[in-house]
Amino acid sequence: MNYEGYSVIRVTVDEGVARVVVDNPPINLFDVTLYADMVRVSHELASDVEVRCVVLSSAVSGFFIPHFDVSVILQMPHDMPVPKRYHDFNVMCENFRMMPKATIAVIEGRSGGGGNELALACDMRFALRGGAVFNQPEVALGIVPGSGGTVRLPRLIGRNRAMEVILGSDDIDADTAAEWGMVNRSLDADRLWPFVDRLAARIAKFPPDAVAAAKAAVLRADGNLEPDLLTESGEFNRLLGRPRAQTAMRNFMANGGQTVAGETRLGDLAAEI
Repeated sequence: MNYEGYSVIRVTVDEGVARVVVDNPPINLFDVTLYADMVRVSHELASDVEVRCVVLSSAVSGFFIPHFDVSVILQMPHDMPVPKRYHDFNVMCENFRMMPKATIAVIEGRSGGGGNELALACDMRFALRGGAVFNQPEVALGIVPGSGGTVRLPRLIGRNRAMEVILGSDDIDADTAAEWGMVNRSLDADRLWPFVDRLAARIAKFPPDAVAAAKAAVLRADGNLEPDLLTESGEFNRLLGRPRAQTAMRNFMANGGQTVAGETRLGDLAAEI
């Protein structure tokens, strides 16, 4: 597979391990350029028989992927009906969840909104202690997570903690995320990449049919996500045009959202808009 022509990601494959590095400074915002790259690479990785493990990470210090571009959300059509099929963001996330190979997100900075939903769709997540921070800010913006946050989080961390994350729109540190099961482990800087590299290399060496079958068996415990994901998208659509949501999103942008200064204090900023 020729992993060339991307705009803000880099893809390398070595001994069955594909490394996808997001490089969209200053904050790795999930803008339309990154969106197009991630949708494309999710399809290519899923179909590449030479890839047996995928590792997703960031090249931008302090950030994994904070959230989708709010300026783009503000331009989306209002009051669209509940969709009957997945939109491309859901397809992308489901590709990472369902592809017959292991997918691992390495989170060393801020992971929020749609970026966090992408990470949640991966099979495993490993976080940098003292560096990774997690946030689902949508409710503070007058909307709901639109690409799996309300569907995947309860399955991972339970109903009560999912409510805290989603309704609170506050920052969750790496150790708390690990304690709750949002990530597999929180590791210090000197241990994070050695651990992930060893794990990815081990999985890539195992018989791929066995990896695929074992992953499919584990995923059956999730049940059928499609009705819930479509309903979630419908709620996102329903709330998008509400005056309170439009005001909150515009206040977010005016008060420092999508800047380095604003995003590094996202939990506090969410309470101010």
